[in-house]
Amino acid sequence: MNTALAADLRSSWHRFLDTYEPLRSELYRYCRHLTRSPWDAEDLAQDALARAFVTLGQMGEPPPNPRAWLFRVASNLWLDRLRRVRPEDARDVPQATTDSRAAREAAGTLLGELAPQERAAVVLKDVFDLSLQEIAEALSTTTGAVKAALHRGRTKLVEPAPEPTRAATPAVLDAFCAAFNAGDLDRLTALLLDTASVEVVGATTQYGPEAARRTVLYGMLFGAARMAKGDDCGIEARFVQQVTPAAPRVEAILHRGEWLLLHWYGHEDGDAVRAVTRVEIDSDRVARLHNYFFNPDFVGDVCGELGVPFRSNGYRWFLPKG
Repeated sequence: MNTALAADLRSSWHRFLDTYEPLRSELYRYCRHLTRSPWDAEDLAQDALARAFVTLGQMGEPPPNPRAWLFRVASNLWLDRLRRVRPEDARDVPQATTDSRAAREAAGTLLGELAPQERAAVVLKDVFDLSLQEIAEALSTTTGAVKAALHRGRTKLVEPAPEPTRAATPAVLDAFCAAFNAGDLDRLTALLLDTASVEVVGATTQYGPEAARRTVLYGMLFGAARMAKGDDCGIEARFVQQVTPAAPRVEAILHRGEWLLLHWYGHEDGDAVRAVTRVEIDSDRVARLHNYFFNPDFVGDVCGELGVPFRSNGYRWFLPKG
């Protein structure tokens, strides 16, 4: 029974994506303007799609304007998060935790010159060219309130560029890169905490070193050989883009206050980044890996900020049989 239920849910999710995945890039861009952070934007976009899927199952009729409705779901999630963050609390949170980063990002938006609803209204109008009625629908308000928010906010929307950060690479991260670039799966596994989690964002999460080794780490190291063959490689053929079978290499970089791994893949016309991994370290071990592979908007955003070439793998971590 549980197996049948899981299969039904997967099928429903795939049908949902057939309609809403074409809006995925715009959804990310909208979330990026709201959060002012690539990883928070990707998290918000993922959460918005999940919330939309659940909400759609409870609606009598599908929304007449899927685009505006999806923006509404994302807007509500973002505004709810801001309401839960008190600025005075956010300033006092220790900076070592993941939650502190989210709190600082949210508090920075909340304390900025532009109020949250003003920011959302300006983005929806000036970036996505929604009508006043569509913006009102997306923000659960009236067209009069939208006009007022636009009037107040248009001249105040400023997003400062991230400042470059320099720091010595942690020893465990140097060791991780060395093991990865040597193709040493045993050494990679040994660098993970016993409680480590390794996530391919939007696709799967594995807990513990051995589970991570069998699936995600193995795929990171040796997936390029399957990709080069083109058949049954886990991504759509149009995204293979002349990748070579050589194992990718990783490079550690500090960006926006977080350590990232850039995954460089070889192609017949040159190297390019196809994935980005956020790394969380606990002393001399790796506590969490967030691998962004099927997240082309996020990867393109980060690579654009870093000024490096990238290639898309698409959004689909599953392909129809046959």
